[in-house]
Amino acid sequence: MSRTSRRDERLSELAGLMANHGVMRLRDAAAQLGVSEITIRRDMAQQNGTNGAVYGFHCLGGYIISAQDGAGGSDYSLEQESDCHAVAKAQACAEAAVLIEEYDTIFIDCGTTMPHLARLVPENKSVTVVCYSLNIAEILSAREDVRLIVLGGVFHPSAASFSGEEGIETLKKLTINKAFISAGGVHDTHGVTCSHFHEVPLKQMAISRAVESYLVVDSSKLGRVRSAAFAQISQFRQVFSV
Repeated sequence: MSRTSRRDERLSELAGLMANHGVMRLRDAAAQLGVSEITIRRDMAQQNGTNGAVYGFHCLGGYIISAQDGAGGSDYSLEQESDCHAVAKAQACAEAAVLIEEYDTIFIDCGTTMPHLARLVPENKSVTVVCYSLNIAEILSAREDVRLIVLGGVFHPSAASFSGEEGIETLKKLTINKAFISAGGVHDTHGVTCSHFHEVPLKQMAISRAVESYLVVDSSKLGRVRSAAFAQISQFRQVFSV
């Protein structure tokens, strides 16, 4: 069997696994297919099979997700946004992370800015982190000094986040010291907006349950307006933007 045929066969098997699981850890998929993680990544980089099949997989935070679900015509793609303004995002998060104190319960929003904040959660401070996105959970799941609460529900691959009543009900039972919120647009008149409507109830509930809420965005979001409005600028104690 040729190398191309083996790749097509693995991608077909991966498609079957994804149909059953929806979302898979890269290492689990590699183990089930009997190949290395590097091989899986290489296969996904060449997803147009010789048999005419086109596979819509990509890796995000150690997980394999399908690009076919969740976008619903949104103007936002996590993969496309991940490297945009990365330095500014990291700097804004570095300024915000200074506020995290010992024994805090903090909410970390989804998006491509917040992984920078997740990596800056102070060590050995007994911090509890509440989140609803895979990229944040993946970063903090390896931290033994952090108590992690992941809000579940329906998974949206385009944003790598969950939504649903389960997450809302969990948030209602929590008191959050500080909520760190991301946004796709920050406008003086139209307020704070994002591209995914499924995020709105979770963002709003987190803000309502937080003693203090902080908006963390890069400066490219200032003056922009996205389709889903969820807050006014006045609801935030401070805006961190670089």
